Amino acid sequence: MKKRGILQHELSQTIAMLGHTDSIVIADAGLPIPPAVKRIDLAVTSGIPKFIDVLRAVLDDTRIERAIIAREMRETSPHLHRELVTLLGSIPIEEVSHEEFKTQTQKARAIVRTGEFTPYANIILFSGVVF
Repeated sequence: MKKRGILQHELSQTIAMLGHTDSIVIADAGLPIPPAVKRIDLAVTSGIPKFIDVLRAVLDDTRIERAIIAREMRETSPHLHRELVTLLGSIPIEEVSHEEFKTQTQKARAIVRTGEFTPYANIILFSGVVF
């Protein structure tokens, strides 16, 4: 049994398979998931698991070189935006329209659906390298 890190097998396997610049999306419960993109559904009920908790776990397990969020998050969910910026630290964050964000998700290796009900609680993470 794994001693630490992500235990959910699909998410752990997907992270292990990411190459440099591949992307993975952490999403709220309502983000549309394109049919061709792998869905990793962690949602149990409203708020479980929380977006920020899943993001924290992924960041602890993965080297991320940049991220994309919807610019609407800053105005509609400012508390989440502040927490996300703090959590990402020095990782560059690009802000795009929500419509552009949804278009970008079509290129992701997977979309991880959380139980988050906060508007625009979505992020695209791009894998870096550890060397």
